[in-house]
Amino acid sequence: MSIVSQLMAFNKTFVEEKQYEAYLTDKFPEKKIAILTCMDTRLVELLPKALNLRNGDAKFIKNAGAILTQPFGSAMRSILVAVYELGAREVLVIGHHGCGMTNLDTKGMIEKFSQHGIDPLALETLENSGIRMEKFLRGFSSAEEGVMHSVRMIRNHPLFPKAIPVHGFVIDPGTGELEVIVEDYRAE
Repeated sequence: MSIVSQLMAFNKTFVEEKQYEAYLTDKFPEKKIAILTCMDTRLVELLPKALNLRNGDAKFIKNAGAILTQPFGSAMRSILVAVYELGAREVLVIGHHGCGMTNLDTKGMIEKFSQHGIDPLALETLENSGIRMEKFLRGFSSAEEGVMHSVRMIRNHPLFPKAIPVHGFVIDPGTGELEVIVEDYRAE
């Protein structure tokens, strides 16, 4: 049985048995927070549990490394929507130790594109169009550096309200222990 078949079989039972009722909420985050975090599989259940968050408490925005690569990309757009449309009043950027984006080998990754059949001409065309692979695939030297990069990009964004705090944390993906990198409650 394929993964899609397995997922669909489970989903049919999930809906028929009304298991979804335990997760009913609305689209507005109850605790009025938006969280930018990594897509790492270790954090899927651990992070909400480590923060005592239930379904509906926060808006989660996930990508590789919790890193904003551009000020007008989809992750930043999601943060702005969470604040302006969905009532988030604080933003948390949460990176983690042992992240795959730490010291990412961008040259090695570009080589893997070719190994998987991506035409080198496509990469050359992207580069000639202004898409710099080294920047696009950029990682960071430490989780703390990655978190601070994203915190600064959010804080300095021309469309982000100055009154909304942006906090930074690093989580241990084994224990769930959080380390505060920056707590952003500024004097008014």
